[in-house]
Formats: sequence, C-alpha cells, structure tokens
Amino acid sequence: MARKRVITLKGEKVLYVLIGLLIVLNVLGQSFSMALLSKTNIEVESMRTKIEKQENLNASLEMKINELASLDNIQSVAYAYGLEYNNDNIRVIEE
Repeated sequence: MARKRVITLKGEKVLYVLIGLLIVLNVLGQSFSMALLSKTNIEVESMRTKIEKQENLNASLEMKINELASLDNIQSVAYAYGLEYNNDNIRVIEE
C-alpha cells in the first residue's frame, strides 16, 4: 500500500496559525476580564462597607441631636445660664 502525501497550502498554514492565535488571545482576554471583574467586585464591597459605617455614624449623630434638642435638656441648659421660661411672653399670631 502506498501512502498518500497530504499537501498543505500556504493559505491553510496561515489559517491554522490565525485560529491558534485567536484561541490563545481569547483565553488571555477572558482571564484579564475575570481579573478586572474580581477587582471591581472587591471595590464595590469596600464601598458598601464604608457606606454602612457612614449610615451607622449618621444614625448615631441623629440620635445625639434629638437627645440634645429635647425639651428637658433645653430647660436644664437655660436654667444653668439663669434663663427662665415665661409663658406670658409667648404670643400666637393667627392669620
């Protein structure tokens, strides 16, 4: 039996090289995009943590403001500075 010789053309070799190159570039591109996505997810979680801490701080400050603005606190501070509450000086303006 005689073996047949397979003939490859220059165009075929170029196509094989291009296909191989495209496969390698595709794998590299996917790896790069996955790394970029992972980095972005880490940044998002970091920002969420910062936002949560800031929301807790805001809530704490809001509670402190409400505490300082309470009528009892205002009256005690006014009394400490020698001020008094005179109901006769309050006038109601009606339209």
